[in-house]
Amino acid sequence: MRATTGSREGAPQLRADARRNIELILAAAEACLARNPDASMSDIAAEAGLGRVTIYGHFASRQVLVEAVVRRVLAAADAALDEVDLSGDAAAALERLVDATWRVTMRSGSLLVAAEKALPATVVRQAHAGGLEERVRGFFTTAQASGAFRSDLSADWLMAIFHAIVHVAANEIDAGRLDPDQASSTITSTMLAILGASPFPGGEATPA
Repeated sequence: MRATTGSREGAPQLRADARRNIELILAAAEACLARNPDASMSDIAAEAGLGRVTIYGHFASRQVLVEAVVRRVLAAADAALDEVDLSGDAAAALERLVDATWRVTMRSGSLLVAAEKALPATVVRQAHAGGLEERVRGFFTTAQASGAFRSDLSADWLMAIFHAIVHVAANEIDAGRLDPDQASSTITSTMLAILGASPFPGGEATPA
């Protein structure tokens, strides 16, 4: 992703008003796409209080803008999930990881749906790369080594399944087929079944 204003190494620094406009656009796009994954550039411009020409002056297309918003939200998610305790019982730790991930996802509303619609799957996957993927991969690797989770599937594959299920849950909520209040427990029970693990202590995961 690259906004049309130069973000490359060696490019001149943006003026304060340009930086302010970019922040307005990103915040407006996040709010609009969270409400409606099909929000247009005109909708986003109206939300930001800016003209479409200004929007396109910073982001060459809706796809470029959606990708920028997704990366912004994932960076915030990475910071939030860094606080999740993944120690102790693996099934209980998975519950905490899913719950924290889902809270971040719900704050973004339909943004994941917008990303699925607007961006190639490879771009969506690449946007998750970095701290988010490393955290989940490391968790699965450790749990597999301890015997808590099945070891016949790679940690990379389990991580891909985890992200896919979160995205599917967002789409199912958008389609009205999944109760948002049941999403976190449904994701947890689905993952536990895939991982070959028992439900976390003190409760049962809600079946999908």
